[in-house]
Amino acid sequence: MVGALRYLCNTRPDIAFSVGLISRVMDRPKTSHLAAAKRILRYVKGTMTYGILLPNKCRENKKGLYGFTDSDWGGEKTDRKSTGGSMFLLGTGPISWSSKKESVVALSSCEAEYIAASMGACQAIWLDNLMQELMIKKEGDAELFVDNKFAISLAKHPVTHGRSKHIETRYHFLRDQVTKGILRLSYCRTDMQLADIFTKAVKNETFRKLRNLLNVVDCNKLV
Repeated sequence: MVGALRYLCNTRPDIAFSVGLISRVMDRPKTSHLAAAKRILRYVKGTMTYGILLPNKCRENKKGLYGFTDSDWGGEKTDRKSTGGSMFLLGTGPISWSSKKESVVALSSCEAEYIAASMGACQAIWLDNLMQELMIKKEGDAELFVDNKFAISLAKHPVTHGRSKHIETRYHFLRDQVTKGILRLSYCRTDMQLADIFTKAVKNETFRKLRNLLNVVDCNKLV
């Protein structure tokens, strides 16, 4: 059941976080986990006609590759690790997304966001190289939106040594890409953070809003 849901995540980013959550307990599943899996299946059954809309034209000013990264600090109650999420779009069409528990325990929300942005930077560079191989034209450099100003400041200005001296070296890949000008970091409001749906359970209204922003829509209404 969980394996089928994970396969469905390839086309339904709106269930990525919930499926990833129940996938962590596959070694010792309980009755409550089965109930959670069935609830996801009921949601899928009620949204069978939903899917990703890939527009043939960009309706907005953004026509390049840009992404959103977010993290839920200490969201895992057992080991207090954070869940990082990322969402990448080409124009207005989603092309890559991820919801994954971070491998280290973050000491602050700034560090959790910084680690999530570093993981997103790796994906952004790979997508940029892939587009070059496929000869897909895009406008400008890759842009990454983060809703934590301290994490952006840490990536742009390495003077805040007290916040970063304990962070593993590999996560400073983000700072290196920003310094070279390969990747741009921008701030976005929390209510416009698309990756929020990949890091935590949100309210019904917020979930519907983010789902629409991800271009996961009812295809029957488009006919």
